[in-house]
Amino acid sequence: MPPLKEAVDDFLAQKRIAVVGVSRDSAQAANLVYRTLRKADYEVFAVNPHAEEVEGDACYHDLKSIPGGVAAAVIATPPEITDAVARECAEQGVSRVWMHRSFGKGSVSNDAAAYCREHGITVIAGACPMMFLPGADVGHRCMRWMLKLTGGLPKP
Repeated sequence: MPPLKEAVDDFLAQKRIAVVGVSRDSAQAANLVYRTLRKADYEVFAVNPHAEEVEGDACYHDLKSIPGGVAAAVIATPPEITDAVARECAEQGVSRVWMHRSFGKGSVSNDAAAYCREHGITVIAGACPMMFLPGADVGHRCMRWMLKLTGGLPKP
């Protein structure tokens, strides 16, 4: 697996990214990631099996429903769902996965991360893509600095 910087740069170089776990509740972390990627000019796709629309955009029930597919997916689901999403990523040819984590365990599943690696998927198991986007807000830059200082940044 590539070093973190290389994995992050490669992930963020993709222009079609799914955010799995967006909610009808716009205050959720997944929705913030979704909005931020959209504002940064990514073609971003909301995925939630229980919603038709999120943030005023169409919402897809699964990855296979996204027209043309995606190259990357941010997973922002409970860890017990992350395993199934990782399998779906492999089935759909998604070659880059970011398991979101802000505080606590987040979406990270060690089993899902291992599954991704076994299937040739580059996985970032932890942190938040917003920590690494150009022009990141102060809060996310501080979190990245703190995690780097404490050794808490993920290792792909």
